[in-house]
Amino acid sequence: MKKILAFAGSNSSTSINQELLDHIVGRIQNHQIKGIKLTDYPLPIYSADIERNEGFPINATIIKNLIVESDALIIAVNEHNGGPSAFFKNIIDWLSRVNRNFLENKKILLISTSPGKRGASSSLEYSKNIFARFGGEVIESFSLPSFKDNFQDGKVINEVLDMGIEDVLTTFAHQIDS
Repeated sequence: MKKILAFAGSNSSTSINQELLDHIVGRIQNHQIKGIKLTDYPLPIYSADIERNEGFPINATIIKNLIVESDALIIAVNEHNGGPSAFFKNIIDWLSRVNRNFLENKKILLISTSPGKRGASSSLEYSKNIFARFGGEVIESFSLPSFKDNFQDGKVINEVLDMGIEDVLTTFAHQIDS
């Protein structure tokens, strides 16, 4: 049984990416999944001055340790103006300063959604590329378009998209088990 850490990159209390993440996590069996809310670990906006004068915030170290303790990650990335939210980018900035390879040897399932037809795919692609820089391996990704049209009552209602999620989850499970 592998340890999987799951979190969304949004700081919104009504995050649709958190809803999608909860759905995805609920479909995974035979693994130990720990879900966290990044908002429970507040961090100041990254600043070289803060790092130099105060060191690393304890919450950055806590998040890094949670990642280290896991075998794999499921990360839901939101999108603001074609990229990850400033909230999520700030967490990545701090984590990369605590340990440049904070994602080393971590297999990652990356998911995203948005109200629009692109399903936050720009943020997903950005994250896919940046995670490799920090040692992570995105082994599967999935973007759910038009959230309100395709997700209702905690479920994906579009059969084709639901089958796509099932394929991604099967591949992810196989990869982390091997």
